[in-house]
Amino acid sequence: MKRNRLWVLGFAVFLILGAFVTSALAQEESPFKDITIRFFCGGPPGCPFASVVYRGAQLAEKLMGCKVEYVWSNWDPEMMVRQFKEAVAAKPDGIAVMGHPGDDALLPLIDEAFAQGIIVTSQNTTLPKAEAKYRSKGFGYVGQELYESGRLLGQGCLERFDLKAGDRAMVWGLLSQPTRGLRTKGVIDALEEAGLVVDYLEISPEVNADAPLGAPVFAAYVSSHPDVKLVVTDHGGLTATLETYFKAAGKGPDDMYGAGFDLSPATLEAMRKGYCDLIHDQQQFLQGFLPIVQLCMSIKYKFAGLHIDTGSGLVDKTNVEEIAPLVEQGIR
Repeated sequence: MKRNRLWVLGFAVFLILGAFVTSALAQEESPFKDITIRFFCGGPPGCPFASVVYRGAQLAEKLMGCKVEYVWSNWDPEMMVRQFKEAVAAKPDGIAVMGHPGDDALLPLIDEAFAQGIIVTSQNTTLPKAEAKYRSKGFGYVGQELYESGRLLGQGCLERFDLKAGDRAMVWGLLSQPTRGLRTKGVIDALEEAGLVVDYLEISPEVNADAPLGAPVFAAYVSSHPDVKLVVTDHGGLTATLETYFKAAGKGPDDMYGAGFDLSPATLEAMRKGYCDLIHDQQQFLQGFLPIVQLCMSIKYKFAGLHIDTGSGLVDKTNVEEIAPLVEQGIR
């Protein structure tokens, strides 16, 4: 029932978008041409995940006819807070922010933005308090449901791989981030409930911003835990680097299972070679596209915020080739 409601909501959004685009083309002028939006892409330029988010936002900017200013944050919550302050000071009409810093860090700044008439919405990581407070004024969310997505991936590993109680797994994630860390927790809970021994590694700020820097960390872990059977990377950039990690540790594609989040050309290649066995796909292109659409609608027509779950499901070697061309285009 929930999935049907989401589908209907998504279809309605695209019908509305199509109607306005058609109208704009007929009039040769977009009704949103005077709107300026500050958009947070999340990672650094060139990041496998953030680049797809960026392309989604660019398409929405083109179709809606608004002006979008893009912000790159290296997946650094403290940087996001500073950049959000700068965004409010610039006085755009709307801000689409990644929620990684959490409600405690961002809500006072969101209060300030709304007090100045700036509409804020979020993508990728929820800000539940801000959304509850300002939903009627346009604050929405586009992204996966974090804890549930983590559990889904963990359970998928248990269903697909030859794992049993007592086997060792490593989860490399972001538990230190208050809301973003819920996805990591979901993975760990699913594996531990099945009796696996889970070693947790926190992704350092350096590796968070530049995934290949994690190769020595991974190699050292595997060297001291040679019996590890499953590695889960809770970060799209790290998942895209699984082949590099395995090789740095002197491991081949059949020596242990690899799982993680988010499709990218590098992840697709790792899956084809066997270094990555399972992916949770959160359709990050939509996390760029839909916040721009929603902000335009909320700013121009006072629509309430939309809460859209983009966490569609799991991808493995049995179904990845169906969407491989879209992955290679940077859309999926």
